[in-house]
Amino acid sequence: MDYLTQGIQYMQEQKYEEAAQAFTQAIEENPTEPLGYVNFGNLLLHMNDRERAERFFKKAIELNEDVATAHYGLGNVYYEQEKYDEAVEPFQKAIQKGLEESDAYYMLGLSLLYQEQFKFALAYLQRATELSPDDAEVHFQYGLCLAQVGMIDEAIQTFTKVLTLNDEHSDAHYNLGVSYLYKEDPELALKHFGLAIDIQPDHMLAANAKAKVEELLEQNQGE
Repeated sequence: MDYLTQGIQYMQEQKYEEAAQAFTQAIEENPTEPLGYVNFGNLLLHMNDRERAERFFKKAIELNEDVATAHYGLGNVYYEQEKYDEAVEPFQKAIQKGLEESDAYYMLGLSLLYQEQFKFALAYLQRATELSPDDAEVHFQYGLCLAQVGMIDEAIQTFTKVLTLNDEHSDAHYNLGVSYLYKEDPELALKHFGLAIDIQPDHMLAANAKAKVEELLEQNQGE
């Protein structure tokens, strides 16, 4: 077993010191091979040593700028520091260099979403749902983005899909409630706010929305 494979196995077993030693040996044995730096960067990022992780990913890119996982790792360094504007370019490069995986599209989509660039985020999040059709959280973020660009019917369909994947997703119920308010259907909105609270009793947004809708319905009945 080579040092890289050994290091990855140690990481999976949460033996981080042993993983660091294996990756160090891999780099010493072949200092021009970028994957040693990429894997060490992933380990450092996992251990929240973002500054050193950034250096390792940049070193890997310096050795071979076509290594997609090095760009993806660098994007994660910036994303975890909430530097969403800086995260966009490396995530884009990871995809351009051939990382055709849901995570790459999802992280790029989120980086744009958190900068309120909803129309740009939409295509990447949609692609992420296509590559991860059974991932409730990916669909949920896509649903949020659809709602932000005013595609309420599509958002409702997506939040409903989230609940088929995870029927305990309180935020999906809450956002369905909000969506139905936009559709001027307070009864359905009330139902979903109630379900959100049933799942998560301390869901303050759902509780406040439910109280306001109940108050509104009482006023309408009194008129």
